[in-house]
Amino acid sequence: MQLPNPQRIAAIKAVIAQFLQQRRDDKLEKLPADDPKRSELLQQFIHSSWIDDAAHRVVQIQAVTHSLKPIHPDAKGSSLYREPGSLVAITEVGTHSLGKNYDADVVGNAAALDVYKFLKLSLEDKSLLELALAGDQDFAAALSEDSAKAELLMQAFAGLAAPRGRPSSHSQAKQLYWLADSDAHDDQAFHLLAPLYPTSLVHRVYQQLQDDRFSDEAKAARAARKEGSFHPRPVREYPDLAIQQLGGTKPQNISQLNSERRGNNCLLASLPPMWKSAEVRPLLGVSSMFKVFGRRREVLMQARALRRFLEGKPAANIDTKRKVLDWVNGLIDELLQFSAEQQTLAAGWSQSPDCDLPAAQRLWLDPDAANTALKTDDAADQVAAEFARWLNAQLRDPLPVGDPEFYYWRKLALDQIKQQEREAA
Repeated sequence: MQLPNPQRIAAIKAVIAQFLQQRRDDKLEKLPADDPKRSELLQQFIHSSWIDDAAHRVVQIQAVTHSLKPIHPDAKGSSLYREPGSLVAITEVGTHSLGKNYDADVVGNAAALDVYKFLKLSLEDKSLLELALAGDQDFAAALSEDSAKAELLMQAFAGLAAPRGRPSSHSQAKQLYWLADSDAHDDQAFHLLAPLYPTSLVHRVYQQLQDDRFSDEAKAARAARKEGSFHPRPVREYPDLAIQQLGGTKPQNISQLNSERRGNNCLLASLPPMWKSAEVRPLLGVSSMFKVFGRRREVLMQARALRRFLEGKPAANIDTKRKVLDWVNGLIDELLQFSAEQQTLAAGWSQSPDCDLPAAQRLWLDPDAANTALKTDDAADQVAAEFARWLNAQLRDPLPVGDPEFYYWRKLALDQIKQQEREAA
């Protein structure tokens, strides 16, 4: 059993007295000196009077970490209080990620939120609510000298985090069926879920964003970046940030934390990446398309990877053949992609006086051009041969590649070029 600690009890009483005095003085400042309500107000903020009243009003509010009101302001279902440390830890970010450092929210009658502010008062890094939940006897003694009454008062305050009635949803709340088994045809394989708003997690995100955007350290870090000088704090940017307003002109009707955020709830951008392709330019002033093709980043990477693999003198087996085939097919895919990009240009670009490409390459890259000196099949065969010749050149130093490899590369390239032509037709 916890033995009473007079010094600790006095410290708790001092914290409570300071809170009551501050709230009383704030209200007295708004009243004229001769207002008869002043005496009534003084009585309200006597320790025993205010504590008794607060214990009665605490049932009008509830401490939560997951609330329903942000889903819909008229929803009347359950909200929940779950300590983040008690939740199952998973790899994704969630309320469980907060650990012990989190802010509980409060929902219910906004007129009773002062009770929650009282229970948020802290001593020795623990809030009065935590002391109530732990059944701290010094906290009970600070509430009342009558031990039986003190116990009842503490239990009433601890009830702030207790569930209210049976869990329930509401017609205004969201619900969804979640497949919890493998057979989607079985109605019993679904669970009906009622999602709640992770208000404690949302508040932590808001606090982090505010710090990263507006704190003095963040401003100094951005100034240092602009000047090109070092700063120990990283600069964090949140592009395309959206702000969702909850509660309109009365954010306190949603929850206490929502009121502290003035109704602002930050939504991080969740957009697909914007594909930015390099501008496609006609191949002018070059004698072979392979001089441009060979400088493409993916082509360079795959050709180097193939060369390094063969330099390692791998065993002559089916696994080696498969790996080589994968790399060569990857290079041929890049070649087909390269030709497709060139074919997006306006037809006839290869007829420019500045185009020095061989006839086969002109016809293959610019099929709509007025170039009838060569048949399409012949152009494909020549392009496949030039690809094989280019690939041998990438491998020849220091590898001993020759005609067998040339014919093999050419056959692979020609097969894929023909297949592409058939699919296009």
